[in-house]
Parts: sequence; structure tokens; C-alpha cells
Amino acid sequence: MNSLKLFRFTSIAEGISLLLLFGIAMPVKYILKEPILVEIVGMAHGLLFIAYVLFAIVYSFKVKWSFLEFLIIFFASFIPFGTFYVDKKYLAEIKA
Repeated sequence: MNSLKLFRFTSIAEGISLLLLFGIAMPVKYILKEPILVEIVGMAHGLLFIAYVLFAIVYSFKVKWSFLEFLIIFFASFIPFGTFYVDKKYLAEIKA
């Protein structure tokens, strides 16, 4: 798998993990008082977030994104569905 495909996969997986964390794990923790899902999904999300940011840094130099584009790509990881937008708008346009 080339690095662009891996970045795109990481982007989507990071977005899904954020949605799972906010939409399932945290409500289960606070409504049912069961924190195990937050521990599991939170760890996975944290690792995917770190990988996403590292890929964003590498690709910002590789494809010469402007600083503003990099900031958009970086901050999209904090917003639900943000990484899906990044994948569609920025990553799909990159020629491998």
C-alpha cells in the first residue's frame, strides 16, 4: 500500500474513530456508567490522530500545501466529519 493510500485510510479511520468516541463510547460512559468503550476507542482514536497529523505534516511538504491548507487539514481532525472533507477535497486530488 503506498503512502497516499495509507494516509487516506488513516484519514477515514480517524474520522470514524472520532464519531464512535463521541457518538457511542462517551454516551455509554456517562449514561450507563461504563467507561471501557472510552478506554478502547479513545486509545485507537489517539493513535489514529497521531498518525493523521504525522501524515499531514509529511504531505504538506510533499505536495506543497500552503500553511492555510495545512491548518485546515490539521484542524479538520478535531471536527466530526472533518477528515472526510479533507479526504474528498485534498487527498483525492493528489496524484500518486
